[in-house]
Amino acid sequence: METPTGPQVTALLQAWSAGDPAALDRLVPLVHTELRRLARRYMRRERPGHTLQTTALINEAFLRLVGAKDVEWQSRAQFFGISARLMRQVLVDFARERGTLKRGHGDRRVALEEALLVTSAPDEDLVALDQALTALAEVDARKSRAIELRFFGGLSMEEAALVLEVSPETVKRDCRLGKAWLLRWLTEHQS
Repeated sequence: METPTGPQVTALLQAWSAGDPAALDRLVPLVHTELRRLARRYMRRERPGHTLQTTALINEAFLRLVGAKDVEWQSRAQFFGISARLMRQVLVDFARERGTLKRGHGDRRVALEEALLVTSAPDEDLVALDQALTALAEVDARKSRAIELRFFGGLSMEEAALVLEVSPETVKRDCRLGKAWLLRWLTEHQS
């Protein structure tokens, strides 16, 4: 199967935004492989035996995407950025549903590796990381979004820059400073 180009996906997203339901039917096969890659990336960070499977994560995120009526789709990068955010939200909702914090587990430190933001233990760390990203967004929304797009969404510097409407150098700087801020926040809020 031929890899879809950004303009193909963008044109279908814009047609879908304009109310063409057939555009969604044509879009799904073009983005499915990339959505599966994103979901696998997320699921690799989860605990072994996690009851939520890759396909279920894709389906839940896609249901939320389809239900997002107020999104004006502009680009492929925007679509995958929002998809990444929704997948993270699905996993955080799942972790909260499992009641990890209600059972007396405190927030645990989340390791930030130099190149990737990863969680070492699934449910508690994912919730703690979500709280940290939310706190960062209150201080600097762009840095929070840059980290989400790059490390969770897997977007390139250039794609993240397009979504954020800044230069790739700004995305790189935002990620570096945002990771340092997250590490400090997680250290200070550790139980």
